[in-house]
Amino acid sequence: MSTTKKITAGAVAAALGAAALTACGDGSGGAGDEAGGGAPKTVTLVGHDSFAASDAVLKEFTRRTGYTVKVLRSGDAVEAVNKAVLTKGAPQGDVFFGVDNTTLSRALDNGVFEPYEAKGLDRVDPAFRLDRDGRRVTPIDYGDVCVNYDKKFFADRRLAPPETFDDLAKPAYRNLLVVENPERSSPGLGFLLGTAAAYGDGGWQGYWRKLKDNGVKVVDSWEIAYNQEFSGSAGGRKAKADRPLVVSYASSPPVEVLYGDPRPAEAPTGVAPGTCYRQIEFAGLLKGAANEEGGKALLDFMIGKRFQEDMPLNMFVHPVVEDAKPPELFTRHGVAVDEPLTMAPEKIAENRDRWVRAWSSLVLK
Repeated sequence: MSTTKKITAGAVAAALGAAALTACGDGSGGAGDEAGGGAPKTVTLVGHDSFAASDAVLKEFTRRTGYTVKVLRSGDAVEAVNKAVLTKGAPQGDVFFGVDNTTLSRALDNGVFEPYEAKGLDRVDPAFRLDRDGRRVTPIDYGDVCVNYDKKFFADRRLAPPETFDDLAKPAYRNLLVVENPERSSPGLGFLLGTAAAYGDGGWQGYWRKLKDNGVKVVDSWEIAYNQEFSGSAGGRKAKADRPLVVSYASSPPVEVLYGDPRPAEAPTGVAPGTCYRQIEFAGLLKGAANEEGGKALLDFMIGKRFQEDMPLNMFVHPVVEDAKPPELFTRHGVAVDEPLTMAPEKIAENRDRWVRAWSSLVLK
């Protein structure tokens, strides 16, 4: 999520995650590092910028397996997948994390991954296993791309926050929404697919014309949209942002609570429930991995209960393993989306690139 899996507060989370990963690595080299001429002792995970895990959890992986983890971050999830495609067969690491259902077909069609069935996959909800036959990717987490709103902005103006896609195009919300470019951003692509799911192939372009006429602002990344343009985030308040609506995640409000200074009793941001699109993130063993065994061990660990329960307050995503329980802070302040919009992987594969090109021609020109 890219992910998600987030704000200046979220930047703190990412920094903490990066520090934890550095602590668990040997700090000296890449995926093929060897000790005394033996098997590689470092496993390299390539992923998007939002990957984070606690120091204690990654140390436990090292204790269990003997491998340390090195992380190479490659930008937003869309950018990271594109880089993985360009380096297929000669990958930068052993495991790729962060391909999601919006870009999965691109990675699979280009032969990025080596088939591997992770141990414990039977504990993952079958609804998340989108590559059951090929077994080239392992579901790791899920979340919902949704419009977030600044509660104070709407309360101060006695204006009801939007709840649906249709609301966003109404005059009352003119010049209030900032979205990410789906050519570059995973949540931006998720939001575009959400509108296509809601309005159909014959209707989504008309909807985006309404958004454009209503003053929607487009930026390149989630980081810019949320941390610089959105008035409800800690970073946005510091930057004096003036957009109280942003495409983010249903799990973004807990970030504002966890890293608030002082910590608020309630999240200062809310979620428009009728704008949510389900996003599932996967990890896979990269074809040509220098440390294949280490990569398999890491995939096994990532769907273990320990890692799954660590994710919600590090990457602000939901676990996919049925017996993993998110922390209370995450469940209390996050928004549970009962009926998110979805789209069949085959339909995404058939239409994604064409829709993105049409969106770019319509919205950016």
